[in-house]
Amino acid sequence: MSFEITVLGCGSASPTSFRNHTSQVVKVQDRCFLIDCGEGTQIQLRKNKIRMQKIQAVFISHLHGDHYFGLPGLLSTFHLLGREKELDVFAPSDLLNILQSLFNASNTYLSYKLNFHPLNFKSPELLFEDKRVEVHSFPLRHSIDTCGFLVKEKIKTRKINRKAVDAFEVPVYELNKIKDGANYIKADGAIVENTKLTFDPEPSLSYAYCSDTMYYPALCDFIKDVDLLYHEATFANDCKVLAKQTKHSTAEQAALIAKKANVKMLMLGHYSARYTDLKLLLNEAKLIFENTVLADDGLNVLL
Repeated sequence: MSFEITVLGCGSASPTSFRNHTSQVVKVQDRCFLIDCGEGTQIQLRKNKIRMQKIQAVFISHLHGDHYFGLPGLLSTFHLLGREKELDVFAPSDLLNILQSLFNASNTYLSYKLNFHPLNFKSPELLFEDKRVEVHSFPLRHSIDTCGFLVKEKIKTRKINRKAVDAFEVPVYELNKIKDGANYIKADGAIVENTKLTFDPEPSLSYAYCSDTMYYPALCDFIKDVDLLYHEATFANDCKVLAKQTKHSTAEQAALIAKKANVKMLMLGHYSARYTDLKLLLNEAKLIFENTVLADDGLNVLL
């Protein structure tokens, strides 16, 4: 099963001809999540050949337009395409009133059930959970209430050692329990240890998305040891004062967070439109945290 992140947009408040507003698709264990939905997201979904109807949940970090102005149009397109499957939207509470106002004005009645879940900006919270995947929110520090998101796999089942299972004549109906870690008890009462019948599972993977935020070391507690961290890097060090005033981060500060949180890989994004050459941001980050890459529209990262 893959864990894939597709960057649909990596620009900041002012889009450019080559950077769209913020949005990402996360595919994990056959689940498909949309994180933020800036203007132009629908077009980017089409360009990247991502089936809209596969999206089962949307997570909106905060109510600055470059992170949600694309959502009303996307929800309308779901309706026009005849969507029937329910959709979960996790977002700031005020977004529900905005959506209702727009749909009332256009006399739109969605063909599917929209389940709206208001975010908690005070403390971390489990938003979504099933047998294989969890999505958590955690507070960031920006000019308005903002959340980051942590997507992680649960501990995977153990792998069956086919030769050992055949040698001990384990019945097929016992295999699921053994995958979950159970020992096998033979008919005569003898116990076969699980480790003799299985191999260790594949490691569980994790992805943290840190939307707009100032330098905020406390968030390291929420994202510690993740496999990939996306962290905004709106500015280079030449605009460090401006970053503090607007409650954004520099590339260097993003790298400091990655280092403190002991993440495996850092992806920068949310670049100010003033930077046409992003090597400046990348180089500043790499001085602190070597395993850093630049987000780019259409970039796929496979964990």
